[in-house]
Amino acid sequence: MPAPTRSARPSAGPSLAWDDVRLAPVVLVQGPESLLAERAVDAIVGLARERDPEVEKVTLEAATYQAGMLTVAASPSLFGEAKVVVVEGAEGATDALVADVVDYVPVADPATTVVVVHGGGVRGKRMLDAIKASGAPVVPVEAIKKDSDKTAFVTAEFRRARRRIDASGVRALVEALGNDLRELAAACHQLVTDTDGTVSEAVVDRYYGGRVEATGFRVADAAVAGNAGEAVALLRHALATGADPVPLVAALAMKLRALAKVGAMRGRGGITAKDLGLAPWQVDRARRELAGWTPEGLATAISAVAQADAEVKGAGRDPVFAVERAVLTIARAQGR
Repeated sequence: MPAPTRSARPSAGPSLAWDDVRLAPVVLVQGPESLLAERAVDAIVGLARERDPEVEKVTLEAATYQAGMLTVAASPSLFGEAKVVVVEGAEGATDALVADVVDYVPVADPATTVVVVHGGGVRGKRMLDAIKASGAPVVPVEAIKKDSDKTAFVTAEFRRARRRIDASGVRALVEALGNDLRELAAACHQLVTDTDGTVSEAVVDRYYGGRVEATGFRVADAAVAGNAGEAVALLRHALATGADPVPLVAALAMKLRALAKVGAMRGRGGITAKDLGLAPWQVDRARRELAGWTPEGLATAISAVAQADAEVKGAGRDPVFAVERAVLTIARAQGR
């Protein structure tokens, strides 16, 4: 007699991009990038309202959830309007929420969409496993940290708006506002709304060229090019207008890291810009800049920035002197 077979475990549902969501009885939005999570939720609600303009949106806070709230929220309303129930902050779920979601998933009402938004971490794992095992769609919203991902984000923002931004404009925007995805998205929207034609570096500079981040990258560009006078002049202007030495040193470090990464891949086939965590334009630029650098010079520059980084964060008495010394050392190391 053949041995009994175990029932197959339900396969995980499809993975959907935040801008390509679809309606389902249960949808999981998972990851730490809150802007993209919000957009995914808005897109789901929008789809529900396209299907039924009278749809009701109900929001539940996971951290204050009490037993039975999901059942009440997901139940048909008195007049039968469709519902979208959004469970926010599920990474801080109470035990009651975990239990209720696990019980709800197998019997989810097809006329209702329950969206569970989980920012990451292990809390609520039993709930996440139950949702995924049910075959419900999952919308991953991973943190956008690499410059290559930020470049892709900006390009996609303009594409969705049916506007064109050239490579220099993308680079300038990422350099000016790449530390904050919300600011980057807002800047894309402003440029789409307030400008005409192709957005170029000059257009971005007109709007955002005064940002500390942009100034730091200009200092780094001049230093790496060996233009000591220009680099110091830009640095002193930045400091005089309120720039903090810490992000200025961070810009120097980022520039040199890109050079070091691209330099290390010389002669090694099969390595892409994405593998290095850089955008293609950053790789192309670094290759051009490396023509004036020797391994010894680059090592000297990196050491100078490491020293400056420690000093501006408390190990030295004069952070302004520390960053200026680093800039001069970098500029003088070029070509040696």
